[in-house]
Amino acid sequence: MSETEYRFTIRPLTAEEGGGYLIEFPDLPGCMSDGETIEEVLANGEEAKQDWIAAMREAGRPVSPPTVNAAEG
Repeated sequence: MSETEYRFTIRPLTAEEGGGYLIEFPDLPGCMSDGETIEEVLANGEEAKQDWIAAMREAGRPVSPPTVNAAEG
């Protein structure tokens, strides 16, 4: 797993939430994005992840490495 290959979850948003999908990165608190399609949410999530990491580094805050599943390594 590379430095920026963080685990993520995607879930559909309800009509009340605006529809589409939500992507969240559990290892990066508060890092999330949305999109109308799976492809869009993945692209938006990648941008959000990169922006989150850049903001933390710019602020001098640590960025935790991605968690690794015990079965993976």
